[in-house]
Amino acid sequence: MDNNQKQLGLDISKEVAQGSYSNLAIITHSHSEFILDFARMLPGFPKAEIFSRVIMTPEHAKRLLNALQDNVVKYESSFGIIDLDNQPKGGTINFGDFGALKGGPNNN
Repeated sequence: MDNNQKQLGLDISKEVAQGSYSNLAIITHSHSEFILDFARMLPGFPKAEIFSRVIMTPEHAKRLLNALQDNVVKYESSFGIIDLDNQPKGGTINFGDFGALKGGPNNN
């Protein structure tokens, strides 16, 4: 290892190591934070369930964006282009059209 490289030690519990499947991410932000809600939409269920929320600073959100971009580029160089031709453009949803989230600050 190069003397300039830092080593990071991480611990992970068995429960967290198993992971959680998400096919929907809802991202909102304020001046001081980004909020990432991870949810699952499953056939036969009327609505998605948010099961995890991650809150981070704008600086960390941008680092995450850069890390994801780097990993998508590496993935596509190994496995081919990820096709989004049949997906909605933009990737954002106006949640004002859906009313308040159940359990949110305005709707317990």
